[in-house]
Amino acid sequence: MKKICVLNYGSGNVKSVYNMISFLKHQVIVSNDINDIESSSHIILPGVGSFGSAMKKIKANIPLDSLKLEILDKKKPFLGICVGMQVLAEKGYENGEHQGLGWVSGVANKLEVKNFPLPHIGWNDVIVKKESQLFKGLKEIKDFYFVHSYKLVTDENYILTETNYEVNFCSSIQKDNIYGVQFHPEKSQKAGQKIIQNFLNI
Repeated sequence: MKKICVLNYGSGNVKSVYNMISFLKHQVIVSNDINDIESSSHIILPGVGSFGSAMKKIKANIPLDSLKLEILDKKKPFLGICVGMQVLAEKGYENGEHQGLGWVSGVANKLEVKNFPLPHIGWNDVIVKKESQLFKGLKEIKDFYFVHSYKLVTDENYILTETNYEVNFCSSIQKDNIYGVQFHPEKSQKAGQKIIQNFLNI
């Protein structure tokens, strides 16, 4: 039976993610307990706020050695949302330089826009660059909700989709069992539900 652990590290849109998974009729728990992480089938890292603040809270509240074992060694499906995707990188440059988890090569940099306001808030579509289970059945619905000022810059081989906001930026990634989305599926209605369900089917 699938058991989803939404990582609780004192930040992120935890309740909305929990509610969506519950709506989809899956067993879900919000936790940072080692036993819950080890017994889960899928792990989600939500995120709201800055890269540095998120990493500080992750290091303080999440048993990273156990999490790494489950994700990097046991290859459990993992999904990072918004800042939860950005912190997968090696470094982030929001309000200084900060170390990330380093599970995906790259950095988190500010969106380089001149004529559009930051943060990027609202609905935007995605341009599929690479086929993935994550976007299965979403050919007609690709509109998602974004709230961010920073973007992940990573190896193009990991990029699933891009989104245009004056400039193109990476809006989702996959590296083996590790997935990330810059948008908020928990706020993206039917398209977001489909993303979460596809992830849980992996």
